[in-house]
Amino acid sequence: MTHPSGDAERADAVVVGAGHNGLVAANLLADAGWRVHVLDAGAWPGGATRSAELAAPGWRTDLGSAFYPLGAASPVLRGLGLDAHGLRWRHAPQPLAHVLPDDRAAVISRDLDTTVASVERFAPGDGAAWRRLAEQWQELREPLVGALLAPFPPVRGAARLVRTTGTPDLLRLIRRLVLPVLRFGQEEFDGEGARALVAGNAMHADVPPTGAGSTAFGWLLAMLAQDVGFPVPEGGSGALSDALVARLRARGGRVDSDRPVARVLVEGGRAVGVVDTAGGTVRADHAVLADVAAPILYRELLGEEHLPWRMRADLARCQWDHAVHKVDGALSAPVPGTAPEAHGAGAVHVGADTRGLVDLGADLAAGRVPATPFLIMGQLTTADPSRSPRGTESLWSYTRVPHDALTDPDEVATHVDRMEAVVERHAPGFRDLVVGRAVADPDTLQRQDPSLVRGALMGGTANLHQQLVLRPTPGLGRPDTPIDRLFLAGASAHPGGAVHGGPGAAAARAARARAGRLGAAYAALVRAGHRAVHGRPEQVPDPDGTVLE
Repeated sequence: MTHPSGDAERADAVVVGAGHNGLVAANLLADAGWRVHVLDAGAWPGGATRSAELAAPGWRTDLGSAFYPLGAASPVLRGLGLDAHGLRWRHAPQPLAHVLPDDRAAVISRDLDTTVASVERFAPGDGAAWRRLAEQWQELREPLVGALLAPFPPVRGAARLVRTTGTPDLLRLIRRLVLPVLRFGQEEFDGEGARALVAGNAMHADVPPTGAGSTAFGWLLAMLAQDVGFPVPEGGSGALSDALVARLRARGGRVDSDRPVARVLVEGGRAVGVVDTAGGTVRADHAVLADVAAPILYRELLGEEHLPWRMRADLARCQWDHAVHKVDGALSAPVPGTAPEAHGAGAVHVGADTRGLVDLGADLAAGRVPATPFLIMGQLTTADPSRSPRGTESLWSYTRVPHDALTDPDEVATHVDRMEAVVERHAPGFRDLVVGRAVADPDTLQRQDPSLVRGALMGGTANLHQQLVLRPTPGLGRPDTPIDRLFLAGASAHPGGAVHGGPGAAAARAARARAGRLGAAYAALVRAGHRAVHGRPEQVPDPDGTVLE
């Protein structure tokens, strides 16, 4: 909008997108005394962190993310004190179970002895191995999570890790993090139970079990499940977004829903505001922060003409994560699984053992839709009884398919049937309990949240070739873009996807540094860094690829 006087609206910072990262960034800037204005295309703030009664009236489910182990452990979210603004975490009796094809199941409990007993049943000695890893995790948790979620490079976090582990053990920790999770399971355990628990957790990202770095996801989520559980916000994931919005508004921040941004204003090489799709302008005195997928920011809101030519070429190689295909079910009773260990679990993995997960990764890499889906399910009422009527279950589930798959309604219906067949095989009578369902294929997810391009929840692949200084393209590993005072604040930026607030916090910190007393020096360093990575602006390639001055 524009004021009646004809002047544009003004703020110290404009945030594009009210996903959780954008709201985290807005809160941190408001804490610093900035006037913050958030614009979002959706009808409600929250992006993929929202909830609604989708499958049937009275059954509440989550539109995107549902479980928040990293959110509960994140120093960013913990530091915001969201409990004072209505956020309450709820826990299922057990965080997670992995049901194998033969209906045996392994479980992770917040009670270490319970987890140890579960994995020990699969192979003698695996319980002791799990206990050793869990005890080691307790020593590593604070410095490791702090380093993983910190702006790049994580100087303080790395120093704390060195002090905690010593150099010899730090090197071995780095090796563990870059191991394929299949190899990690083989090195640490003899039985299928513990191996499947770790490998199944790795599948929450899009890194295959044979992929370098998959242990970083599988081991991290398994240890978080053991430590803080897989909590859910009471009343739905939207409660997390509601708390962030309430906190921001209490500090004078403004959030406009149903206000899509058409473009970022650039003047003299500097981001100075945004224009919405109705033609209204909001000027930014200090910074524009974008909680949108990087290709959307650079191609649609900014324009590739503002980018160095090498970055334009890199952007064409930017890889999306595998698409999510999601089905929510309203059930008249709890899931009648034949594996009793799964009855009290909030999150349930079903459809594959470790060999099956390897096959799944091969299918996705080859662009094939898996004939037998691997499901990550959420028994939301088991975790939070407010989600549906007493004695019922709100079932949230998703599987991954190739990024360009399931474009035809018949293909979508066929894959829904495959997903339900997996559940029916392990829970006979399941289909008879379904009183309503809501299907969100990759295109539906994108309509719900434009940043979820064809259901890419991670803002780009989590594979090692698109992490750290390679995320989202080869660069500085920081939220600073080649445009002065424009910062990437979403999951496309380091430290990547999942709900932990790291990208938003990093963008807020960078924006404050640019606007601070040493801002000119900071900007000069960033320019020098971009010049080192992308070349001088006047460099252009000729048709044979030779760089011309």
